[in-house]
Amino acid sequence: MPSRLAVLASGRGSNLQAIMDHFDNLARERIAKVVLVASNRADSPALIRAATASIDIASFDAGDDGAQLLALLRKFRIDLVVLAGYLKRVPSSVIREYSGRVINVHPALLPAFGGDGMYGARVHEAVIASGATESGVTVHLVDNDYDRGPIVAQWRVPVEKSDTAESLAARVLNVEHIVFPRAVEMVAMLQQLESNISA
Repeated sequence: MPSRLAVLASGRGSNLQAIMDHFDNLARERIAKVVLVASNRADSPALIRAATASIDIASFDAGDDGAQLLALLRKFRIDLVVLAGYLKRVPSSVIREYSGRVINVHPALLPAFGGDGMYGARVHEAVIASGATESGVTVHLVDNDYDRGPIVAQWRVPVEKSDTAESLAARVLNVEHIVFPRAVEMVAMLQQLESNISA
């Protein structure tokens, strides 16, 4: 049975789309399926993408202690929580219940250029300002510290001398769309193997 994925998104949902497309296009047995897309913004374009694909959607108050989000995850019997452009801290109660089962993508090579407040254009601006010759994509498990959970996968992206934050962001995002869905698939597969072994 495929792992049941919940994708949390705050923005337009391009990584969500890449994940949905990846699992829809697999020729082999489907490892995972997005069954819920939830957002802290009721007007998030990601919710429209999901609804268009006949996936259940929900919005919740990210300012609470996690009770709303936990209730949603339990209701939909979620196996793996995927953060795809979700810009709020995941409450510790959710991290505790879903330990090792919350996965995020970050637009740089962690541990560099990560931490509180490091998201979106700020990351790419910091990379360029530092003079770094490489940036990239990091997929990692989420714990209670921003961008410090165990790294699942990384992919390097060169920084060109002519790069702006916008041009670097576009190249990094293209790589996210390739790497992130495959990392999600790998984590879901490992979870299934662990579940079968312990059964």
